[in-house]
Amino acid sequence: MDKRGRAITGTLVLVTACLLTLMGRGPRPTLAQVSGQGDPERGRLALTTQSFLPAAWKREAFERVRDRIGPDAPDPGVDPAGYRAAFQDRYGLHPAPYPNHDLPMGLRLAPGKRDAPTGLHIDCLVCHGGSIGGQSYIGLGNTQLDLDPLLKDLAVANGERPPIALFTLNSTRGTNNAGMIDVALLTLRNPDLSFRTFPLLTGANIPELDTPAWWLLKKKRTKYYDGRTPAQAVRSNMQFLLGDLTRAQFEALEPTFGEIDAYIRSLTPPAYPFPVNTSLARTGEAVFTENCSHCHGTYGSVSTYPNKIVPLDVIKTDPARAKGLSDKFVAHYNASWFGEIDKVDETCQGYQAPPLDGIWATAPYLHNGSVPTLELLLNSPKRPTKFTRPRSTEFTEYDPVNVGWTFEAVELVDPTLNPREKKRIVDTARFGLGNQGHTFGDSLSEEDRRALIEYLKTL
Repeated sequence: MDKRGRAITGTLVLVTACLLTLMGRGPRPTLAQVSGQGDPERGRLALTTQSFLPAAWKREAFERVRDRIGPDAPDPGVDPAGYRAAFQDRYGLHPAPYPNHDLPMGLRLAPGKRDAPTGLHIDCLVCHGGSIGGQSYIGLGNTQLDLDPLLKDLAVANGERPPIALFTLNSTRGTNNAGMIDVALLTLRNPDLSFRTFPLLTGANIPELDTPAWWLLKKKRTKYYDGRTPAQAVRSNMQFLLGDLTRAQFEALEPTFGEIDAYIRSLTPPAYPFPVNTSLARTGEAVFTENCSHCHGTYGSVSTYPNKIVPLDVIKTDPARAKGLSDKFVAHYNASWFGEIDKVDETCQGYQAPPLDGIWATAPYLHNGSVPTLELLLNSPKRPTKFTRPRSTEFTEYDPVNVGWTFEAVELVDPTLNPREKKRIVDTARFGLGNQGHTFGDSLSEEDRRALIEYLKTL
C-alpha cells in the first residue's frame, strides 16, 4: 500500500466510534486475563491516560478550527474556556471527567510521527463518552456528536484536504458508522494482516447507528446489535487500529485490551435523578414481568438476563444493520487473526434484546436512535417520521414524564435551513434509520404503559 493509502486508512482509524484505542503501561497481564478478568483500575488508566496511535493533526489545529466554528467563537488565546465550550458545542463533544490537557473527551494528545511535536488524535470516547444533565460519563453513548465535520474541519485546520467520504459517517447528530469503518479497514488486509494491494470487495453495507452504553456488556454473552460476536472477543475491539498496527503489535497489545475490557465491564449506569412514583413503579414491575422480562431479563436483588436474539420477523425493526454484514466479509473476518479464537456467527438471525440497566439515560431508542422517548417506543403509531435532536444534554432538554429527550416533530425540512441545523433532524426514511418494529407495547392500556415507564426509570 502506498503512502496515500496508508494515510487514508489511518484517518479511518481515527474516525471510529470503536472500543479501545489506547494502551496502558506497566506489567503486562497474562492471556488468561484477556476476557475481562484483568484489573479494572489498570484498564481505566490505559483508557484515559495513554495513547499509542500517532497524531493525526498538529496540536495547533484545535485552536485553528475557530474559523470553521464561526465568527463569534471566542479567541482561544484570550478565553480558552469559552473557546473550548464553543468547540464542544459545535461538534457535540463533552468535558472530560478525567485529566485530559484541557481537551474535550474524545480528543487526545499523541506523539507526532518521526519525532514530530506532540499532536492530536481521536480516541474511542469521542463516541463512547457522553453526558446527561451536565455530567460526563465514560461509557455513555454520545448523542450529540457530529463526527463528519469534526474530521473535515480538523483536516482543513491542519492544512490538509478533508478526508474522502467513502460512506455516510453520520447524517444526523449522535449517530456514527463504526461498522463500515471496520469493514473498510479489514478489507485492506489479508487474513495474516499483511496489506493488500487492492481492497477486498465484500458487499457489506452497514448503516449509521446509535452508540450503545458500555455498562451493558458485562451481562451479555454476545456483543454488537446483531449478537453474532462473542462478548469475550477482545480482539474484535482492536480491529479499528488496522490502519497502523502490524500483527506483532496486535499480539503484544491484546493483554492490555483485556485490562480495558475489565474496566468496561466494571462500569455502572447513573441513577435516575428525578422523583419516582414508587407505588406506580411497583405496578409497572408486574407489567414488565408479564410483557418484557422474557427478552430483557429481570432486575433487582436477583437479576437474570436471557441473552436472547430476536428474529427479524418478530422484532420487525429496521433490518439494515442485521443484514449489513455480507457472508463474504464474515468469512474474511473469521479467517483473520481477529476471528482465530472467537468467530462471528455465520448466520444472521436478528437483533439482541439488550439489558435495560440505565435505560433512562440512553435515549433515543432502538439500535439506530430512531425513537426519541420510551413512551413512543411503547406506542409505535405515535412515532414521528422526522424529529429534532436536543441542542444539549442538560436536563432542560430532558422529558422525565415520557423518558427521553424533548423533540419537535418535523413535517417538511426547510431547504434553506443551515446545514448544521439540518443535522439536528432525524429522518427515519434514510437508509438504516427506520423507526418501525418493536410494537410490543402497542397493546398495553394507557395506565399500564405509564406504570411500565415509571418502573423503567428505576432500572
